[in-house]
Amino acid sequence: QQLITAVITQKTSKQLRGDIDKKINKLPLRFFDTTTRGDVISRVTNDVDTVAQTLSSSVANLVSSAVLFIGVIIMMFVSNYVLALVTIASSIVGFAAMSVILSKSQKYFDKKQALVGAVNGQIEEVYSNYKVVRSYNAANDEKTKFRLTNDEIGKVDKKSQFMSGAMMPLMTFTGNLSYVLIFVVGVAIILNGGTSVTVGTLMSFIIYARLFSQPLSTFAQSMTSFQQASAASNRIFEILEAEEMQNESEKTAVLDKVEGNVEFRNVRFGYDKNKTIIKNFSVKVKSGQKVAIVGPTGAGKTTIVNLLMRFYETDGGDILIDGVSIKDMKRESVHDLFDMILQDTWLFNGTVRENLVYNKTGVTDEELDKVCSAVGLSHFIKTLPDGYDTVLGEDSAVSEGQKQQLTIARAMIKDSPLLILDEATSNVDTRTELIIQE
Repeated sequence: QQLITAVITQKTSKQLRGDIDKKINKLPLRFFDTTTRGDVISRVTNDVDTVAQTLSSSVANLVSSAVLFIGVIIMMFVSNYVLALVTIASSIVGFAAMSVILSKSQKYFDKKQALVGAVNGQIEEVYSNYKVVRSYNAANDEKTKFRLTNDEIGKVDKKSQFMSGAMMPLMTFTGNLSYVLIFVVGVAIILNGGTSVTVGTLMSFIIYARLFSQPLSTFAQSMTSFQQASAASNRIFEILEAEEMQNESEKTAVLDKVEGNVEFRNVRFGYDKNKTIIKNFSVKVKSGQKVAIVGPTGAGKTTIVNLLMRFYETDGGDILIDGVSIKDMKRESVHDLFDMILQDTWLFNGTVRENLVYNKTGVTDEELDKVCSAVGLSHFIKTLPDGYDTVLGEDSAVSEGQKQQLTIARAMIKDSPLLILDEATSNVDTRTELIIQE
């Protein structure tokens, strides 16, 4: 039983995490606009673990209790149907009360899981931007926000545990009530001269009643875990059932030889379907041209890039590359056409080499030297203890400017036909910027 339970638990956890990982890659960016990263992480870790713990601790007990429950009912009816009905009737009272408690307490378990996701989102947000929090002396405000949410979790958890905790003594009371009723009814039958009940029958029914109450107590104990698991699984299935990006397996358009002519043709778009922010936008960019998108904050500069990369789909019009609509190409094919260097740098824990050749194979040290020299990174690489094999971790002394140079070098190594720069040199000095521009 323990072996089977352990295998089922681990396989289920693995399956859920794998399903979420596959699903996240199919979700549109609109989903992440409305869900914090911390909340998504909480669903993948905390909620999946909650379901796994319930499977490991409760399911096996419930199976054995259900078998015992059914077996005892059969034996009670075989022995004496009147006393069997008395025992079951007393239990129905307990089940009715338990169902009322379950209906009242489930909302608290749901709210608790949502609040845990919210507090994880806040923690991730604050720790990711801790320099900003400290520079604005906002640490106390963030502590207050955390304390309020944490206190609310405590209050909700207390209510849910109190109501679920009431089920165990309730079922114990039901079991004791059945003892009393068995004695009262059984003795009454014996005193009235009934032959269907003997002292032996009465004593056996006391044992049956005790065995009958054991599964009920197990059910009551398991309900708390199952309510927590129910709340956690609802949050998991919110992701798994979320609307996916359109399936593109049937799209076959590929640009073998890319010239780089880009055309926006009467494009319309709005992040909210009811509010269009780009209306009938058209422009042609010829191969080899350098084009700057200039405008005030909120004019839609980044939105145009997001549409070109197919991070979002247009509401109307079309975008073409070398005369081919990007709607006819798979998203991966569109992404392969572009290098994209953002103002926000992104390096992961790994070696300098792994960060530079991200998702590309067969890159030689000579190519790395050439690119690093072009973006002014050669001196920095030489100062590292292991050169390109130096591990960049949380404790690595890498400046924001050097991080940006590394992301620019990464894009140069990818060497796609089209290049998008979004404030790509905002963190480097003027001299290095001139080197990069050259």
